[in-house]
Amino acid sequence: MEKIKMTTPLVEMDGDEMTRVIWKMIKDILLLPYLDLKTEYYDLGLVHRNETDDQVTVDSAYATKKYGVAVKCATITPNAARMTEYQLKEMWKSPNGTIRAILDGTVFRKPIIVKGIEPYVSNWKKPITIARHAYGDIYKNTELTVPAGATAELLITKADGSQERALIHEFKDAGIVQGVHNLDSSIRSFARACFNFALDQKEDIWFATKDTISKKYDHRFKDIFAEIYETEYQSKFEKAGIEYFYTLIDDAVARVIRSEGGFIWACKNYDGDVMSDMVATAFGSLGMMTSVLVSPEGTYEYEAAHGTVTRHYYKYLKGEITSTNSIATLFAWTGALRKRGELDGNTPLCSFADKLEQAAIQTIEDGIMTGDLYRLSTLPNKRSVDTETFLKEIALHLDALL
Repeated sequence: MEKIKMTTPLVEMDGDEMTRVIWKMIKDILLLPYLDLKTEYYDLGLVHRNETDDQVTVDSAYATKKYGVAVKCATITPNAARMTEYQLKEMWKSPNGTIRAILDGTVFRKPIIVKGIEPYVSNWKKPITIARHAYGDIYKNTELTVPAGATAELLITKADGSQERALIHEFKDAGIVQGVHNLDSSIRSFARACFNFALDQKEDIWFATKDTISKKYDHRFKDIFAEIYETEYQSKFEKAGIEYFYTLIDDAVARVIRSEGGFIWACKNYDGDVMSDMVATAFGSLGMMTSVLVSPEGTYEYEAAHGTVTRHYYKYLKGEITSTNSIATLFAWTGALRKRGELDGNTPLCSFADKLEQAAIQTIEDGIMTGDLYRLSTLPNKRSVDTETFLKEIALHLDALL
């Protein structure tokens, strides 16, 4: 068959370790044979990020603003051990955090549901989408170690030169201190993105913080959400028959566990990081979670919600067979290709993305899956296959659909 044409490139952000290996396999087995693939390539692997002083990450984010759609492989956020392993110049920040700050977007993460993978929470019948604020909090923090006998204060110097101080703590013993911040403009973008997404999906949206404890910081989120909902969205929600609901984060957890799913749960940055992993795992696997960053200007960056699968990568380097779940990475590609097709009016590209997703789900539901899903699946006739074989089996199903 003739390859499907693309008129506008995607921004392609390569990554690290086993997901980098899978990235190439997906392109070679499931994309390049069918597509005249056009991408603007950025290597966000830790080695190249270190070589460029992480400028490549910034460049990839601005390229995403230019072209409107990006697809990103999982990347390493280094810790002290990685500093030594990769001989890094410094402990570079999370590339996801850098990109999210530049795009000022909201991350929406949703589990992929397949037959035979039953949620650990038995009453969950529908997917739960996590909407994660993508700016501030500990991802943009400033932190220091504090010696015994020191005093830590919060100091605000205003535009007119006046100052406002607040005592944080008088340290009788050595300790640590951290400063976090957020922006009203970013919170407003977050709120509007959540409300727009809820209207698009025709699903209720829940928002949760801890405003009873954080009476300035978290309460600011609550107030801004309430203001924007009441002045801009309430009538639209009532017309659509959906609801906006605010609660405390601990109460939200209890409500989520008792629910049947089918709603959007909006969280602050760190809360969303944690809860999206919880939801993904409870639905079956981190390897079965879609993730898209949406900016207020309508820019989209698709990625897998999981990490770089380090343990499998070390096995791969030893020449051992791996059985690594590639579904989330594959759905990052299909999401980006579909959105590129929608923006360009390229119906064949959208159709290809739909059929590739259908082929992937059919493969699993036919009982062919990677080891992580094999251990979870309740299908009677199932078999576990290695990383590459799984992708080749998807290709066979795709050929039948095409």
